[in-house]
Amino acid sequence: QVQLVESGGGLVQPGGSLRLSCAASGITFSMYKMAWYRQAPGKQRDLVADITSGAGTNYADSVKGRFTISRDNAKNTVALQMNSLKPEDTAVYYCYAAGTGWYKNRNYWGQGTQVTVSS
Repeated sequence: QVQLVESGGGLVQPGGSLRLSCAASGITFSMYKMAWYRQAPGKQRDLVADITSGAGTNYADSVKGRFTISRDNAKNTVALQMNSLKPEDTAVYYCYAAGTGWYKNRNYWGQGTQVTVSS
């Protein structure tokens, strides 16, 4: 059974920091590109950042220079360090796993974790 379990969300003041973590189980983690998406109320779910098994990264323009995605293939975890948070970063953040190679087209979502940036 595949599980992606996010943690680390919460309420933070503008300019603050949060670190999200996603623990994966039931997949061959090194064969999956990992990503963080977010969805604000009334808006579509958008890519925040992704990271390949080889640690190549990609970021949405809106978070470049503020957010950092990382992964630990030994621990089957992916993290999102979020600094200089803004109210517009408020959203539910989802962990996403996209299979590659033999696992292509096997994609999974976590349940989401709420991030609220407000004074």
